[in-house]
Amino acid sequence: MAKIALVKMQGGALVPLTDDDKHFIDKKRVGTVLECDFKTLRNPMFHRKYFALLNLGFDYWNPIGGTVSPAERGLLMRFVRMLSQYGGEERILQEIVSGYLDHLSVHRAQLETEKSFEAYRKWVIIESGFYDVVVLPNGTIRREAKSIRFAKMDDVEFSELYQASFGVLWNSILNCYFGDEEAVELAVNRLLGYL
Repeated sequence: MAKIALVKMQGGALVPLTDDDKHFIDKKRVGTVLECDFKTLRNPMFHRKYFALLNLGFDYWNPIGGTVSPAERGLLMRFVRMLSQYGGEERILQEIVSGYLDHLSVHRAQLETEKSFEAYRKWVIIESGFYDVVVLPNGTIRREAKSIRFAKMDDVEFSELYQASFGVLWNSILNCYFGDEEAVELAVNRLLGYL
């Protein structure tokens, strides 16, 4: 059983996509009946464009160690408010938490950070809202990036991922380096060699 790719042309004709596909068809006699199971594949050029966008954001991103995430800070401040309801002095508790967060930040600044494309790519996908929630054996709940393999995501969902990822990268990284979103699109197209 052979797999070949065909492209639908104007007028309804199916044309082999690659030379290998054409060679396979050319070996068949005229009138040969071929049975096919058709599957629409995602546009590979759009897939390349998505990775050009990711690469652009990755090139401009500079990991900075020593930071305390907004989620960590928010969690501790909510805990302070809860403790203050049970009789603690909120101002004193906030000072203690601020001191702890400063200490944590200094400690993390001493850690070596590594710029990982794979971790960055998964972060973009998760921040774009394309993730599954999983529970680990220790009870921890974690978000895992959805697969962007051709077989796992169709053109419509992939287009939504591209738009959401563009927004995440614009808001988190690229707005500091480009004047507007059109300039980012222009840079992505340049990376692809369109301009």
